[in-house]
Amino acid sequence: MNTIHQIETELPLNSPEEMAEFGAKLAIMLRQQDVLFLIGDLGVGKTTLARGIILALLGKDADVSSPTYNLVHVWDGPECEIWHADLYRLQDPAEVLMLGLEDAFSHAITIVEWPDRMGKMAPENRLDICIEKTEDGRKIMLRAMGTKWKERLNEQ
Repeated sequence: MNTIHQIETELPLNSPEEMAEFGAKLAIMLRQQDVLFLIGDLGVGKTTLARGIILALLGKDADVSSPTYNLVHVWDGPECEIWHADLYRLQDPAEVLMLGLEDAFSHAITIVEWPDRMGKMAPENRLDICIEKTEDGRKIMLRAMGTKWKERLNEQ
């Protein structure tokens, strides 16, 4: 049974630059086998957040593009691989198996956009980052799924 620990905060993220900066701050916490689910509507900033995380881990000069058409991009990070998956175009959770994401969960930092496409294949221990548009910017809600993320978020 998955335990949900929810931390909700409204951040004044009014630009793509501020979303990327939030990603860079989050990147400091990441370790091998961490899984991040980026949840939100089209255009809310999921890819910008993922790019901010990845650039913080690889360095500002890294070539980080969206995996919208390739579905998955993999980079060799300083400590482990970094996987970024965009599952928007998937029609069936069985397609996730072909991407190798389950393997990535065991050895990489994995960032997944549109994780609802995974169905029941979602890992138990992960951090759900829910992004919503507001009148003033973005509302970010962090949901620690499992105990690992709850402990780490409480350290911050």
